[in-house]
Amino acid sequence: MLDEMVFRTDALPAADRFDYWVELLGRIHAPMELRSDYTDDFRASQRVLDLGDVTVWSATHQPLAFRRTPKLIRQSDPETYHLSLLVEGTGAGEWRHRETEYKPHDLLVTSTSLPNDIRSTGGPVTIIALETPKALLPLPRDTAQRIVGAPLSAREGMGALLARFLTQLTADTTAYQPSDGPRLGTVLNDLVAALFAHLLEAGDCLPPESHRQALTLRIQAFIREHLHDPHLTPATIAAAHHISTSYLHRLFRDEDATVAAWIRRLRLEAARRDLTDPALHAVPLHAIAVRWGFPRATDFSRAYRAAYGTTPKDHRHQALHGHK
Repeated sequence: MLDEMVFRTDALPAADRFDYWVELLGRIHAPMELRSDYTDDFRASQRVLDLGDVTVWSATHQPLAFRRTPKLIRQSDPETYHLSLLVEGTGAGEWRHRETEYKPHDLLVTSTSLPNDIRSTGGPVTIIALETPKALLPLPRDTAQRIVGAPLSAREGMGALLARFLTQLTADTTAYQPSDGPRLGTVLNDLVAALFAHLLEAGDCLPPESHRQALTLRIQAFIREHLHDPHLTPATIAAAHHISTSYLHRLFRDEDATVAAWIRRLRLEAARRDLTDPALHAVPLHAIAVRWGFPRATDFSRAYRAAYGTTPKDHRHQALHGHK
């Protein structure tokens, strides 16, 4: 079973329930101004799943308004994107650049870095949602504004794919181990990247920079999907996306590493997760190396030591046995 927490207001005295919910959401997600006509006896519940960098939750609550103000953003910004699948109820959102209404089977995209005012407009609301760090989906602020608040259906295309994954994941977590959490988080983050790329490519009226960023997101998702391939190189990536290698390097110019270094970092991070996973303690080191695109053990050991200051063998032993 995945690591999860459950929060319910009905375990508290009626007079304390709304304040508890305000404090809880501010601590788990981001500080917000909350308003409701049901503050005297507020009913809400939330189940939170820890998937490493990504957090997923399902929640049901009485009609409520959430507001992120510039002052709250200056005080605290976890810098995340928030995607909510509306299962029951209706709602509306306001940003400086758009207003949108929501109904069941719609997806709502928000950013903790942008002011908003989101409210339910009917009866109780049920959502399934996720949060992912903006650092994993680097978008310029003006590009992010094209995604945040955009109306998006979960009945078809990329929206439906993400919605099905979230719905199935939250319906039953008993088939998973806690160590599966980061892997599921990686899959979800790739789905979000693909969804953002789809949104940015949806219209010819978008400026060239938006198309450029969409291509970068698609390439990054492609790299994550093919990390196991030892022949994954800038040349093969460029060919798969019908661009020149020099243009690929220009796309990554704003990243914190070259294309090759970005690939190597992701591979080493994935190998590091496997090496420190108790469920994989019997998997040989060379098998983990090959799984993440290092066919030569010496190359893997050299790159690992350069990145983490220790050998794969010593790191695994310290992580799995150092506490004994």
